[in-house]
Amino acid sequence: MRSIPILLVSLWGCATVLAADRPNIVFILADDLGWADTGCYGSTFYETPNLDSLAKQGMRFTDAYAACSVCSPTRASILTGKYPARLHLTDWLNGRPDRPDQKLNRPNFQMFLPLEEVTLAEALKDAGYQTAFIGKWHLGESTNYWPEHQGFDLNIGGCGAGHPPSYFSPYHIPNLPDGPKGEYLNERLTEEALKFMDRAARQKNPFLLYFAEYAVHTPLQAKPDAIEKYQAKAAKLANLGPEFLTDHGHQVRRIQDHPVYGAMVESLDDSVGRVLTKLKELNLETNTIIIFTSDNGGLSTAEGTPTSNLPLRAGKGWGYEGGVREPLIVRWPGVTQPGSVNHGQVISTDYYPTILQMLGLPLCLAQHMDGVSIVPLFKGGALPERPLFWHYPHYSDQGGPPHGAVRLGDFKLIEWYEDMHVELYDLKNDLGEQHDLAQENPAKAAKLTALLHDWRKQVDAQMPTPNPNYQPSAQKSANEKKAG
Repeated sequence: MRSIPILLVSLWGCATVLAADRPNIVFILADDLGWADTGCYGSTFYETPNLDSLAKQGMRFTDAYAACSVCSPTRASILTGKYPARLHLTDWLNGRPDRPDQKLNRPNFQMFLPLEEVTLAEALKDAGYQTAFIGKWHLGESTNYWPEHQGFDLNIGGCGAGHPPSYFSPYHIPNLPDGPKGEYLNERLTEEALKFMDRAARQKNPFLLYFAEYAVHTPLQAKPDAIEKYQAKAAKLANLGPEFLTDHGHQVRRIQDHPVYGAMVESLDDSVGRVLTKLKELNLETNTIIIFTSDNGGLSTAEGTPTSNLPLRAGKGWGYEGGVREPLIVRWPGVTQPGSVNHGQVISTDYYPTILQMLGLPLCLAQHMDGVSIVPLFKGGALPERPLFWHYPHYSDQGGPPHGAVRLGDFKLIEWYEDMHVELYDLKNDLGEQHDLAQENPAKAAKLTALLHDWRKQVDAQMPTPNPNYQPSAQKSANEKKAG
């Protein structure tokens, strides 16, 4: 017999519905995985059979976005349902310091996710869910701001670090005891995820497993046998032309052939496969919703440039599509049509209200104010047209300068804060953002610019300021030293 929902008022001011047979949620967040880094999104070099299978079992989205082109802001947007600009948490923590070769200085932005925010985990915990965070947190250095203080009953590996010191034990992650020497981090974290699901299944309470993988972020480290496999694959590739192109003075990888990165992608996929297998073993497969996505675009312009995001332009740290468009796969048994592809426009602020509605829980409108539930898309419906916004008042480590952006319908406008010039693209006909229409269509550019400016005022977005110590020669010297 189906249990009867009980309506209560939570500690956080949101109504909650308690019922014993609500679905479980497994939210898997990859780190730096690009839009084109899986087989189901077009990669022919990386092998991702488990993610490809998940896409065949559920719904794959073509136009899903991160709220920022770097990690911490997107992670905050998922947990709060708010744009990073509204939170004033607009860069990876603790961010890149100001430099004399930059025209602008960064704003004094938020260095942690405030405890006052009612996170997705807190909302679900209030509704009787067991909550576990496993993997990368990167939302505050102090232990006071770690997952156990943001609604998670269990925290394994979640700390202030943005990447693991090592993917092999000893890991030197403060809340993850080292395993046997040489143990691989992806495999260890997956073991911890499986143990949590085992315990939750025995206790017969619904659970939220928030599995924030450290992979495939640098350092580029993988198991030797897997690297050898991809070295052999790369050696067999036909002549595909130049390995790099140049964009805004930066080298951009155009061919996916990096053996270590390929091995890391496969390890990530293995992790997903083990989670899926465990759900089946526990007879939870039909009562568990799985959401898989990434926090920003693939690393294609710096730090080894291990992947290519083509046909998208640029990558992590940039406002172009390669920096913010993400893979998104959702399997909601009995709801999402197996093998379906959805072209609806989704952004990471949407996951909070979406998950609440999927679980039959009332929305918490005062909290996730920048997201909308995308449940209609899962059921074959559509969403009303709405603008999506980005705000990055920083210089990225990957070469991207400060910028903001807005997408409305098929058109996307990027505003570059150094001189406030804009670029306009028709993504329907120019996915690679190669044909700037700002001069050809000034009316559209003006409309989207006004929309972006109004939104920045609405959310009290922090802007960069002129650098009084700006020295253009510093950049020239840095470039000459790099070339040498």
